[in-house]
Amino acid sequence: MAKTILFPQHKTTRARRSKAELLPMPRASADELALQVHLALASLHAGGAQHDAQALLHAHVLAQSIAGAGYGTLTPEQVRCADEAILACFAQGGAENAWRLDDTQFEAVKAIVGVYDQQLQSAPFWVLAEASERLERMRAGDARQPMRKRA
Repeated sequence: MAKTILFPQHKTTRARRSKAELLPMPRASADELALQVHLALASLHAGGAQHDAQALLHAHVLAQSIAGAGYGTLTPEQVRCADEAILACFAQGGAENAWRLDDTQFEAVKAIVGVYDQQLQSAPFWVLAEASERLERMRAGDARQPMRKRA
């Protein structure tokens, strides 16, 4: 199983966030995370592996959480099309061990990856960390405590 994209955990209260948590993550770190997702997307377009699909699923969930907190915009249509593309990729991969996105599916997921890339560059670090924590709770079977916008 693909490793979840983790951001360092901080236990400070919301009222006492450090300056580093209020700023976007360092550019080099954001670029490294974005590169992993872009490579997974390109790999699945050419015929990839399960870990590539899992990386895209994680980025898709993170992008939705981050957008839900007010950073980046995803339309319901973009989310629906990417959901369908990723589900189809998992279905085909599970049935035939052929992990691939066709051109239409690639374009649908590419739209989400583009938003995620921008979110990594601009969202405050605390938003990214909370989205990552939420993804971990979802993986553990506890999807409670949805992310809310905090200004």
